[in-house]
Amino acid sequence: MPSENLAITWRRIPERYRLAGSYCENCKTSYFPNRKLCPKCRRKGRLASKQFSGRGRIYSFTEVSAGPAGFELETPYLLAIVELEEGPRLTAQIVGATEKDAKIGDEVEMVFRRIMEDSPEGLIHYGYKFRLAKRCAPK
Repeated sequence: MPSENLAITWRRIPERYRLAGSYCENCKTSYFPNRKLCPKCRRKGRLASKQFSGRGRIYSFTEVSAGPAGFELETPYLLAIVELEEGPRLTAQIVGATEKDAKIGDEVEMVFRRIMEDSPEGLIHYGYKFRLAKRCAPK
């Protein structure tokens, strides 16, 4: 079976690779992942594509110590609900931090990282994760 072209994979999942969603021009609500119909306005809604900034805050989080199949070697890691600046909430891994480093309300920024690979010779799947935003020291 021929391997899938990487460019096709990138175009197929814009949410994972570009943090793309949608915005209802009628009720001014942003959605992630992309929606075909506004849940609030239904047929009256006018949805447009929206590119999210990739900045937000930790709404809630937990440290995963027993990862699911394929992620056992990555434990422990932080899994969070991130509220984007534009409003939507999504679930994502927080990289480069431990449970002691993070707290609810901390600012985070999106980073592009490896999610998994099919096999040592197969496709490597990338996507969004988040890291704690750099804090400025008071002067």
